[in-house]
Amino acid sequence: MNQKLIAAALFATTAVTVVFFPGIRATVASLQTPAAQPVRVIAPHTRARVDVVFVLDTTGSMGGLIAAAKEKIWSIATTMASANEAPQIRMGLVAYRDRGDAYVTRRVDLSSDLDGMYAQLMDLRAQGGGDGPESVNEALHEAVHAMSWSASDDVYKTVFLVGDAPPHMDYPDDVPYPQTVRAAARRGIVINTIQAGRMPGTEQPWQHIAQLGGGAFVQVGTQGDAVAIATPFDERLAALSAKLDATRLYYGDAAERARGERKQAASSRLHAEASAQSQARRAAFNASASGGTNLLGEQELVDDVASGRVELDAIPAAALPEPLRALPAAKRSELLERKAAERSDLSRQIKALAGERDAYIADKVGAMGGARDSLDQKLYDAVRAQGAKAGLSYESAAPRY
Repeated sequence: MNQKLIAAALFATTAVTVVFFPGIRATVASLQTPAAQPVRVIAPHTRARVDVVFVLDTTGSMGGLIAAAKEKIWSIATTMASANEAPQIRMGLVAYRDRGDAYVTRRVDLSSDLDGMYAQLMDLRAQGGGDGPESVNEALHEAVHAMSWSASDDVYKTVFLVGDAPPHMDYPDDVPYPQTVRAAARRGIVINTIQAGRMPGTEQPWQHIAQLGGGAFVQVGTQGDAVAIATPFDERLAALSAKLDATRLYYGDAAERARGERKQAASSRLHAEASAQSQARRAAFNASASGGTNLLGEQELVDDVASGRVELDAIPAAALPEPLRALPAAKRSELLERKAAERSDLSRQIKALAGERDAYIADKVGAMGGARDSLDQKLYDAVRAQGAKAGLSYESAAPRY
């Protein structure tokens, strides 16, 4: 067996999750000269898909829940990824406050690049508000009408509206939430509501939105009521995850390489600023069958060559990442093979440790008498019931933490 086939075999555990990147074939083809060997095109396999947008109140009273969101977003993603057939997952975010604050809404479009979304989530701070009602109507309208939702009917499309205050219904130029929620229903978007705390006047519209949106209404404390258990495996998972990120090499034209560098920068910031627990959750997600797209993104050379999607010799030197340009052809191949083998080994270690971490947390949760009232369990119950309509099957009795 030649070295390229060995590399492909070693990398099979992670390559299978990222074989089909939208647009890669067209991009790679644009790099070829007329005499270059053609890229091998692989027909896509239809997988279940999930589009989820979080609409998050970021006014001053929401500090506890924003902190919980920063900690739990990766475990939510891993829970969604735990379906029998791992789905492709895209996430988006609409942060909102109220008129007169520093901003009314800030939007991060739906994307499989969860690192990019998480980097912007890390920037959110609880400030502003103070008059009770907030700009819920505008935030919901943007979530439904300004995000790049999948057009297909067989995608699980859902919104989680998270806040502690009712909507302003006195702005004359607003679109009232009943109109927006009905439009969402026509597009197959389920709207769930999560009420933080018990501010008077909030429960009724939150329940109404969930009822109209075909979703669930969840009430939690101001800190989020999520399961937060540190484990002996978190630091090691965080370290392995950083090493796994370091195996990535991005190629293409200047704009494509710059996009890869931005992804690397977002990951580096996460390793520098996020808690070890959050990094461990991200590691577990990236090692899942749904997490490969977030881990690698687009135009990642190690995977594209190891999986056979592109021939290394067909890529012009100017389109290669910096570490490869000055190397002779044989050395380039050797470097990529080493990276592929290292990545395969790191993925294996992460999956094993993530399994031990899951077992550790399950024991702790069991010792506490379960976590039926946790935010994690309530979100899982909603996803399991609603996802079934889009072909997602969850047999596990518990969410991922």
